[in-house]
Amino acid sequence: MTKITFITGGARSGKSSFAQKLAEELSASPVYLATARIWDKDFQKRVNRHKAERGEHWQTIEEEKQLSTLILHDKTVVLDCITLWLTNIFHDNKYHVEKSLAEAKKEWDKFVRNDFQLLVVSNELGMGVHPEHESARKFIDLQGWMNQYIANTAHIVYLMVSGLPVKIK
Repeated sequence: MTKITFITGGARSGKSSFAQKLAEELSASPVYLATARIWDKDFQKRVNRHKAERGEHWQTIEEEKQLSTLILHDKTVVLDCITLWLTNIFHDNKYHVEKSLAEAKKEWDKFVRNDFQLLVVSNELGMGVHPEHESARKFIDLQGWMNQYIANTAHIVYLMVSGLPVKIK
């Protein structure tokens, strides 16, 4: 059974750094599971910076949506991040919330059936300003529901606040 540690918080709250630190404490050769799609040049710079910050002892796997296709038995994995993974699903489902949520839950359930240590990074989007655009409001709903789904099955949950982890489960 996969042991899940869920790490959530706002933008630039230290989620990824904290997850990577925990993974390095658990394994000499952790896996970084990147879910990002490269949408523009700025995002490519961010991805390049993240890669440079990790040491050579990290194995990087890039997978935009089909997490359950990966063989991660007995590995320590940082999944970074649920928000980008959901963005890919939401976009490919033409911004249909219910269809996206059903797909995400089904894929998540298949993914965590394996036996590995999983540190999951996600964003708490619903703590800020109420978005002006309908698609953004729908995505916040999708993100919130999926965060609840993952946190419910997680063994440990942290909320990151200004670089500090607050253990909430």
